[in-house]
Amino acid sequence: MSVFSRCVCCVEPPLRVATRALSRRSLLRQGAAALGAAACATPWLLARGQAPAKPAIIDVHHHLAPPAYVAELARRKLNEPVLERWTPAKSIEEMDQAGIATSITSITNPGVWFGEDAAAVVLARACNDYAARLVADHPARFGMFAILPLPDVEGSLREIEYGLDVLKADGVCLMTSYGDKWLGDKAFAPVMDELNRRKAVVYTHPNLPDCCRNLIAEVPRAVIEFQTDTSRTIASLLFSGTAARCPDIRFIFSHGGGTMPYLIERFVRLPQTNKNAAAAVPDGVATMLGRFYYDVAQVSNAAAMAALTKVVPKTQIVFGTDYPFRTAAEHLRGLKASGFSADDLRMIESENVLALIPRLRAG
Repeated sequence: MSVFSRCVCCVEPPLRVATRALSRRSLLRQGAAALGAAACATPWLLARGQAPAKPAIIDVHHHLAPPAYVAELARRKLNEPVLERWTPAKSIEEMDQAGIATSITSITNPGVWFGEDAAAVVLARACNDYAARLVADHPARFGMFAILPLPDVEGSLREIEYGLDVLKADGVCLMTSYGDKWLGDKAFAPVMDELNRRKAVVYTHPNLPDCCRNLIAEVPRAVIEFQTDTSRTIASLLFSGTAARCPDIRFIFSHGGGTMPYLIERFVRLPQTNKNAAAAVPDGVATMLGRFYYDVAQVSNAAAMAALTKVVPKTQIVFGTDYPFRTAAEHLRGLKASGFSADDLRMIESENVLALIPRLRAG
């Protein structure tokens, strides 16, 4: 029996967990709004005749922490207390309190590869089986992005088949870099070609490349390097020609595309001064950037949203929270304070991702 088969099911109905966690004073303060948020996303309430509010919010940047993953991080002395405390019940409680209908789960950085291909394959399979069990136990509450064991190409191709065909994952999860390679590297071409053939959704999460670890002792890695590595991998996909060669991959970039919106002038100018870069982006940088999707995790503020919406259409922005590192409530407040209209918020919170993952409409 898998180590994961006993870990996911034993959670209480979501509304009971959320209600117990709230004090009587909190319930009085939040009143019907809090209970309505929980009801809109809880399938067992539908059987009691309570219709969900529409549209329901979908979180595409929601991390889970399978026991095998937490154990591997601990073994390598990469302990992450926030992940160690994670449980399915806590995810559901967070979702209910904020009115999140469905969260698409993924593994966070550093991913599953620690320099050993065979070990990465085993860990990826364990994580994906756990995520699939979570979806099976709570089909209307969770989806999953299957983690791939890149830079092992053959192992990743096998996991694409298993994750998408057997586990019915909603897409795959890739880190932005692996060692000294970004996603447009020619070594990863077979994986990208297969994902393109399948018209897959590819969610990406920033990582720390070999070049840029512990650069400034006083500044945590997440402050600068994660945003920067997302920009590197976008540039890699564009100017290697991978994005043009694989137009049917639906990429989602975390954290609003990193620093890319602020570097847009340099991105656009590169093909004007470099023939190889121009050949790699035949439709132009702006057009190709406008085909990607970008989540709002950690960038739900007026400054970041002003930049992102000047670079890409609002149809390409999707809701994300980076839970358990941040909360949904923080991001919902930030978006509302960023000047979006009610129609814009509906697109970001649900409609745009429903275009990417239509099966969520049935949830």
